[in-house]
Amino acid sequence: MSKAERRDAARAEALALREKEQQRDRRNRIITLSVLAVALVALGVVVWVILQQGAKKNVDDVPLADVTMPSTAQPDGGIPVGKDGAAGTENADAPVIDVYLDYMCPVCGQFEQTNADTIDEMVAAGDATVVYHPISILDRASQGTEYSTRSASAAAYVADQAPEAFPAFHAALFTNQPAENTQGLTDEQLAGYAEDAGAPADVAKAIEDGTARETFGQYVFSATTEIQKNEGFTGTPYVLVDDTVVSNWNDPSALQQAVDAAAKG
Repeated sequence: MSKAERRDAARAEALALREKEQQRDRRNRIITLSVLAVALVALGVVVWVILQQGAKKNVDDVPLADVTMPSTAQPDGGIPVGKDGAAGTENADAPVIDVYLDYMCPVCGQFEQTNADTIDEMVAAGDATVVYHPISILDRASQGTEYSTRSASAAAYVADQAPEAFPAFHAALFTNQPAENTQGLTDEQLAGYAEDAGAPADVAKAIEDGTARETFGQYVFSATTEIQKNEGFTGTPYVLVDDTVVSNWNDPSALQQAVDAAAKG
């Protein structure tokens, strides 16, 4: 083999070796990138699980009687409002209107539109006591923000810390009710409506920073679980007058008639 031939052969061998090395490098890069991609996906799953765990309500299956409730609540968890216009007040010897509600429930919004004025008039006249039971059955319908629990906890916190602001805050939650299957109002918005209703700044701050939910999230969960055990419960709004279900509440005169009938005994 001539010198030129040996040189060409060596060059070809070197090129072949270099191509093999490049192929090996490409293969190693692909393997490395694949491993990194799998690792990133796994890390993403871990982070998602951690975030989901953090987002879950810090609650247990505890009977309602054993949890911290608003100071203005009755033993059954309901928050009464009498003619004094504050949570924790009652109209003595008057029929009781119990309303189980979810602040994201659109049908509860319809109930408010139909009956809020009538309820306010009856309560102001001393003809009835209204007892609100904020529960959470539609957390699944707020894109992971658990709005039903957050709003119910906020209402409970206002009832506990600023009883006189509770009726106006309750009304504001329906006046500004978010649509089902949205994220709902933010904690900052809830805090703003609480302050607008007359709650002090520190109460609003507790709603905004999550203290309200930490304080009464268990109460909301237990109250929800408790009513769901009731065979007569079919969903919100669940309305009773002196323990008798008022199913035709969409008739504007039905609630007044039920209260009048209960008053007559």
